Amino acid sequence: MLRARLQCVLLLLWVCVLGLFFAMVEIQIEGSAGWAAALPTWRIESHWLLDIFWGGRPMTGYHAWVFSFMALAFHLPIFIHGHWSLKIETRIVGSVMLFWIVEDFLWFALNPAFGLAKFEPRFVPWHKHWLGGVPVDYATFGSAAMLLIVWSYCGRIQIVGERKIST
Repeated sequence: MLRARLQCVLLLLWVCVLGLFFAMVEIQIEGSAGWAAALPTWRIESHWLLDIFWGGRPMTGYHAWVFSFMALAFHLPIFIHGHWSLKIETRIVGSVMLFWIVEDFLWFALNPAFGLAKFEPRFVPWHKHWLGGVPVDYATFGSAAMLLIVWSYCGRIQIVGERKIST
């Protein structure tokens, strides 16, 4: 059990480090124009599906590709080790969710054009819903991420469907 807790803590730290590095990349790419506002990419500004799945934010070509890329990158260990399980998938999904929250927050905190002083709704129009001084996504997906990650290490539920990938 101690080993599982240590692995869980190390995973959380690693995901935060990845979020830091990617935040720095996005600060270089986007500068002061958050949510790809000044990038040469396609945008869908409003659609009812965006309200349900995207928090009301515009869908951009940049975000479609970068979100897909990161989801695939987080799944790489499955193909390296040739092993998939529901517990591993749960850990990956939770890690991806946590990664995006950490990355997004650090984008604001470390971006010279923003900083924490401008981390509020009037300066951040792409985050439509706020609660307690943070975007609602942070609380919703942060909680879900932590539950998924912790369960993936400590869950007592019998997992059905473990598969070995043929190599």
